[in-house]
Amino acid sequence: MSSSPLLSGLIEALRCLPGVGGKSAQRMAFHLLERDRERGLKLADALREAMQHIGHCQRCRNFSEEALCAICAGNSRDRQLLCVVESPVELAAIEQATGYRGQYFVLHGRLSPLDGLGPDELGLPQLAQRLGEGEVEELIIATNPTVEGEATAHYLAQLARAGGIRPTRLAHGVPLGGELEFVDRGTLAHAFGGRQLLD
Repeated sequence: MSSSPLLSGLIEALRCLPGVGGKSAQRMAFHLLERDRERGLKLADALREAMQHIGHCQRCRNFSEEALCAICAGNSRDRQLLCVVESPVELAAIEQATGYRGQYFVLHGRLSPLDGLGPDELGLPQLAQRLGEGEVEELIIATNPTVEGEATAHYLAQLARAGGIRPTRLAHGVPLGGELEFVDRGTLAHAFGGRQLLD
């Protein structure tokens, strides 16, 4: 498309972002070059710094610049509660939407043998070691309600029970403010099967 190898390289590099195809990448590249070179340079610097210096917390596997993230290093969290999430995105969502004050463990995926993701890749030996320390009393399983997420939840529940820890699962079903006629069949069936007694 372009006679400029640098422009072609920039467009191709932008395509690595999720949801960004060729046209979107081209639009972004042209915007930065035409109107916002200073911010483009800041973006490049921020990307370089992040890629070089952000690693994983040794305790929970969340993104961190230090050996322990702020959540694990602090003393204000309830160490008896441990919430397992698939990715840092879910951790951030729980932090923003709830009053949860326990700790976390980030899998960075879910069990998927076809994709080469087994227990070792998800850090489950590290999780088992943490559960064996005797602090955790409840393992809150917050994996997504997909086939792989449910298989991962089942595996995590077995791991917790083997250590004498109570496994709990996030509730699934009809969203707050949702109308039954617009809820998909699978969600409605799951919600109906998991109905609870009202107090």
